[in-house]
Amino acid sequence: MIRCGYCGYEFSEEEGIRGCGKCGKPGGCRMVRCPRCFYENLPEPGTVKKMKKLLEKLK
Repeated sequence: MIRCGYCGYEFSEEEGIRGCGKCGKPGGCRMVRCPRCFYENLPEPGTVKKMKKLLEKLK
């Protein structure tokens, strides 16, 4: 889950809007836009994803 840095809305990475397509960064933009306010947020770090999967397996 990503918490928007502007409005505080929590959303999954799949629910967010990927890349703006206008920033001109080589290889594309990795930012994820909030579906509620369109603020650009950093994607959830890979280590956090791995920790969540590990915790789900332990349940």
